[in-house]
Amino acid sequence: MDKNSAAALYKKMQTEVEAYQGLQKSCVKVVKQRAMLESQLNENKCVLDELNLLGADNKVYKLFGPVLVKQELEDSRQNVGKRIEYISKELNSSNNTLESMEKDMHKHREAVSKYQQQWQVAAAMK
Repeated sequence: MDKNSAAALYKKMQTEVEAYQGLQKSCVKVVKQRAMLESQLNENKCVLDELNLLGADNKVYKLFGPVLVKQELEDSRQNVGKRIEYISKELNSSNNTLESMEKDMHKHREAVSKYQQQWQVAAAMK
């Protein structure tokens, strides 16, 4: 293997490493986002559980800025249910994104490994 092909091989390996590192950083962001969504989902499920314990004679208030505004119980249940649905969809989306990123990371790891092996063979032949 001549000097130019060794340099080209090294450049390919470096490109794969950089792509892998970029995916790692993105992956960390998605994991943080997913954790936040899971927290919001659990919180909203607890709120819905509490709302389901209330009877028709109970009063429900919602905080709008600095003001508490009376709200119908059924409206509150529906709003929280819609929030749970939305958060669940976002959570599924982030899970799918993370799964796709992990597959891409695996491909880059394999490519780096392949280039490293080729590099070692070339170095041993010198």
